[in-house]
Amino acid sequence: MGTISVDGNLLKKMIIAGANALTKKRHEVDAMNVFPVPDGDTGTNMSMTVLAAAREVDKLNTPNIYDVAKAASGGSLRGARGNSGVILSQLFRGFAKGLEGVDIAGTANAAISFRKATETAYKAVMKPKEGTILTIARAFGEKADELAKETDDVEALLKASIEYAQEILQKTPQMLAELRQAGVVDAGGHGLLLFLSGALAIMNKPAEPLLEIGAATAAASEEKAFSAAAAASGEIKYGYCTEFFILVKNVAEEQESHFKSYLESVGDSIVAVADDELIKIHVHTDHPGQVLEKALKIGSLSNLKIENMRLQHTSMINFSSHSVEPESAKPFKEVGFVAVALGEGIKELFRNLGADDVIEGGQTMNSSAEDMIRAVEKVNSNVVYILPNNKNIILVAEQAAKMYTEKRIIVLPTKSIPQGITCLISYAQTLSVEENTMYMTEAMEQTHSGQITSAVRSTVNNGREITEGDFLGIIDGKIEIVSKTLEQSAKEMIDSMTSPGAEVISIYYGEDAKREDAEALAEYTKNTHSISEVEVLYGGQPIYYYIISAE
Repeated sequence: MGTISVDGNLLKKMIIAGANALTKKRHEVDAMNVFPVPDGDTGTNMSMTVLAAAREVDKLNTPNIYDVAKAASGGSLRGARGNSGVILSQLFRGFAKGLEGVDIAGTANAAISFRKATETAYKAVMKPKEGTILTIARAFGEKADELAKETDDVEALLKASIEYAQEILQKTPQMLAELRQAGVVDAGGHGLLLFLSGALAIMNKPAEPLLEIGAATAAASEEKAFSAAAAASGEIKYGYCTEFFILVKNVAEEQESHFKSYLESVGDSIVAVADDELIKIHVHTDHPGQVLEKALKIGSLSNLKIENMRLQHTSMINFSSHSVEPESAKPFKEVGFVAVALGEGIKELFRNLGADDVIEGGQTMNSSAEDMIRAVEKVNSNVVYILPNNKNIILVAEQAAKMYTEKRIIVLPTKSIPQGITCLISYAQTLSVEENTMYMTEAMEQTHSGQITSAVRSTVNNGREITEGDFLGIIDGKIEIVSKTLEQSAKEMIDSMTSPGAEVISIYYGEDAKREDAEALAEYTKNTHSISEVEVLYGGQPIYYYIISAE
């Protein structure tokens, strides 16, 4: 006898098993991704998305199926990566909507939830294409709806629906020329069916699946599968894949609709999806700065990610011949950026925000003028901004600007990492160089920065005794806090920096700090101060346990 109903505990098992199944075969899905520039890799993106959902449900122990579905929805939205991941998160979101008020689901409930999943995912995509993951999700849902009228066996319904969706998947090359040219089926649809098949396989097994996160955690840094991608060499209309969250509560439907229309006017591959407290945005555009500026009128931003797809695409189609793209082949931009930074997390953040080159340097590792000139030379722009991000590097940057006259170099005197990040976020391609310089400088001056380190020797500073090993809180370049513990110094710094006007607190934890401690500090900030947004980000910086910014 088959399974008549599904409760929260069984759904939890199914989601974890499905995530594990997709994760194990993510490279198989990656290799099928043949569009000119995938948003990362489809298999890896989908794997990371479902793992985010699985991590949330893994925390639960409830027989209520809606509670589990809702947790999966929230986890997948916050963990969504790339276009395919965002669509997958919307399938989870619609699935949860269909189960609202349901404790235990039968075939009729399942059919409703699958239909809601498809409807929600289609609404999230501005111009949905057939032959994609959407088509497979719809086919699966339509078959489930049909079978729900004939059977009360959930397992049989899922099995038959997956088989039907597999048949439709084989027809996707007839729907999309890119798939037909490469001779493969749609990668996103294949990934979805891997997840569903994994979920089905666990239904009548007593074993409790363990969440296999190790392989997927490393997936983002592993060597990418480009063999199939090399077959597709279509022209890219918009150069920058831009993703971010808008943190907002109770956004007006008219405001959300207006923003979607704006995105359509400046880009394509648009996905704009909303949850109770945030909007997830994905767009391909030539003007990421404009998009971010427009989004800031709705709410604060988080999880920013900007990738130059033209550079990725050139790399992919040349990969098979082991060629290396020359600097001169990089797309020309009117304005470029060079930043100075230490810490793998911070360097990656600068690159994602649009820095063309990041020089490794900072406190105790000051960059030379030659380092900066070499970096400026690599940027294919007539105007290049340098972000020193340290008061001890500003003069060196200004010296480099005097020495190198083939391009116009503008040094923004950023004294900290947060100030440099603020400048990049504030840049708008629609404004002139003079206007941008003025607005970025104003934004930089309104960003307060704090760092926590430890004293290497005993001394006296401004009448305050400091003993070797004390934890020092430096705010806007001045030692303001001296404490015997890291926790106490961090809390005192938060208290000092969270003025009534502060809206966003960002905590970058360094290589000698622990994420759990940084998250505890974030909780302290939320509980003690009225702050609309508190972010915890891995900086990986040496010397400073925390870098904290207040805006």
